[in-house]
Amino acid sequence: MATSTITPLPDSLLEPLVTAALAEDMGDAGDITTRATIKAGAMSKVRMVSRQQGCLAGADLARLAFHALDPQLTFTSHMTDGERVAPGDVMAEVSGASRAILSAERVALNFMGHLSGIASATADIVDAIADTNTKVCCTRKTTPGLRAIEKYAVRCGGGVNHRFGLYDAILIKDNHIAIAGGIGPAIESALAYASHMAKIEVEVDTLDQLEEALAYPIDAVLLDNMSPDMLKDAVTIIDGRVISEASGRVTRETAQAIAASGVDLISVGWLTHSAPCLDIGLDWVS
Repeated sequence: MATSTITPLPDSLLEPLVTAALAEDMGDAGDITTRATIKAGAMSKVRMVSRQQGCLAGADLARLAFHALDPQLTFTSHMTDGERVAPGDVMAEVSGASRAILSAERVALNFMGHLSGIASATADIVDAIADTNTKVCCTRKTTPGLRAIEKYAVRCGGGVNHRFGLYDAILIKDNHIAIAGGIGPAIESALAYASHMAKIEVEVDTLDQLEEALAYPIDAVLLDNMSPDMLKDAVTIIDGRVISEASGRVTRETAQAIAASGVDLISVGWLTHSAPCLDIGLDWVS
């Protein structure tokens, strides 16, 4: 396996998410099934094994889930986030108190399966357009409270991140334009408001709107739901003056035609809100 170069998220960001997930699962009484069936002091070794082909993400969350219930557990990673996995690959091994392993199992698998699913879906589209210069990016269509780790999973799959929230960039969308009274008034107000650090992107869905937006010193345009032929025309009009981003009805199959238009970015909302989990199992060894 190739060595991953993904910069990991700090434990200080991940620990509150793990704590909340464990509190939700354990409730006031804890894991009554495990206490009822497994003797105190029992020890086990288990493996986290991929059942599917995909891309790994979320290993640190799994580690923190196990260690939150017993810091003495040994968690050994055999793969790192961003690596491609095949069915049967052992991602990690955990050994120590059986009760702690069983009680942390679902939270660990939920995080790793969800994030690996996002990374795998991202990697699938990235692979499909690998012969172009177009990049795949995510959106703000994320699970409330999980945005940082879901966007991290996109990076694990080879994608890039769009803005993280309403606070770090100005994206003028159709409703802003309608309420502001048009593209011109919306952009003029944004230019007067924005600091020198804030990028301005404008959503357009026609070539006339694109021409109007490009009359102003903006940074990017979001070409919404345009056909591949219209995207090619838009890229010609833009002529490298601003960053071009295409969105709408993106799949592995449609991404190829979209990227062939020459756009800089393809944004895909479903990567974070609807990507299926990667099937990962926890197998008892001894």
